[in-house]
Amino acid sequence: MSDELKEAEQNLSDLFLEILAKEDAQLLKEFLDEQNISDVVELVNEFPEQEATIIDNMTVHRAVSVFKILDINQQKDIIKELPARKTAKILNELPPDDRTDFLEELPKAAIRDLIKLLDPEERKITLSLLGYPEDSVGRLMTPDYVYVYPHYTVAQVLDTIRKYGKNSETIDVIYIIDEFGGLVDDMRIRDLLLAKPNDIVADIIDGRFVALNVYDDQEHASQVFKMNNRTAIPVVDDNDVLLGIVTIDDILWVTNEEFSEDMQKMGGTEALNEPYLDISLKKLFQKRITWLVILFFGEMFTATAMGYFEGEMQKAIVLTLFIPLILSSGGNSGSQASTLIIQAMSIGEITITDWWKILKRELTSGLLLGGVLGIIGFFRIMIWHYINPGYYGVHPILVAITIGFTLLGVVIWGTITGSMLPILLKRLGADPAASSAPFVATLVDVTALIIYFSVALLILKGTLL
Repeated sequence: MSDELKEAEQNLSDLFLEILAKEDAQLLKEFLDEQNISDVVELVNEFPEQEATIIDNMTVHRAVSVFKILDINQQKDIIKELPARKTAKILNELPPDDRTDFLEELPKAAIRDLIKLLDPEERKITLSLLGYPEDSVGRLMTPDYVYVYPHYTVAQVLDTIRKYGKNSETIDVIYIIDEFGGLVDDMRIRDLLLAKPNDIVADIIDGRFVALNVYDDQEHASQVFKMNNRTAIPVVDDNDVLLGIVTIDDILWVTNEEFSEDMQKMGGTEALNEPYLDISLKKLFQKRITWLVILFFGEMFTATAMGYFEGEMQKAIVLTLFIPLILSSGGNSGSQASTLIIQAMSIGEITITDWWKILKRELTSGLLLGGVLGIIGFFRIMIWHYINPGYYGVHPILVAITIGFTLLGVVIWGTITGSMLPILLKRLGADPAASSAPFVATLVDVTALIIYFSVALLILKGTLL
């Protein structure tokens, strides 16, 4: 950040405190309404103890613009402190999709109390949106859009936009419906502006449009937006009746939340759903302990496997030196593959139908990666043997060959496991991110030991074993 920007922010903060100290509500209102929305958000973040005061002393429209982009916990705190009259105005002014997004994060009792503050029409819309499944497109859509009929002229369409466009979420796209409310097509405002005033809508449209079903998953909606380069997409029911639209700003929030959840799950914990510093220690413990216990029990199988091969380890103590190396190589390769596949699935690059292509690709990658590590492991042992003869016993070449082939096998197994597990979970309807790096590493650890000592028995039988 430049020195000029820092100085400007400092001056804004000082000016805010100076006006606040005067206890002049009108002066404070004028000051806040003159600032950019982003600057007001910065003030809220800098002075959290004054967040409700800031929102309460802004005009409703600007207060809503600030409120809708704040963190959910800030929104909750503000609503708790705001007078009921201001809360009612903000909730009624909020776009239906933003209002629904806020309410669904609250306890049921709080939702019930806040819904009472809504105007009858807004209450009806909100209850309708809250009635859809939590992760569905229905929770994101807004009924604020402009629609026209096929028999309209371009001049009539423009008149309709002037009349209803102010309260619409966006007027970049206009929707054409039939007499039963069914979606016929959509038109970009650019096409309307370039058409002649007397042109009929039915003669301009081509019937090619993209729509989402109200019960579609939000993650699917994100993929549709990416593939079609749209700022808004219509939402229909099973009979193709237009119910609302979803805009790109809502999808960006969903994408950000999905990314955060996936990152947390890939780290071996449940999604926090709250900022790290705001979540209570009790909840943080609950979110983390489940996976840790599961991984702990998984690692118990590693101890069981080591106990099963205890006799071999006693006969060839030298083999125990390489257990950490074998386990980490298998776990790392599995975690790499798992992360790559989960990321590719999340952005729509691959689907579960591509499993065979992925398997062949990862098998080849495993051969190459394992081959390189195996060669490095082989020469590491041989070089150290010549530097320090006898360090690896009387059969250093056999030990080196054992390690080389074990690394090859473990890395191949790790890449296959790491790539196939997310696809299997997706096929079973679970979240692929649940096959987190720690989970894959734990699974590979157990099997890596079996591969290691099986290879050792084949190569060292009759010598060290």
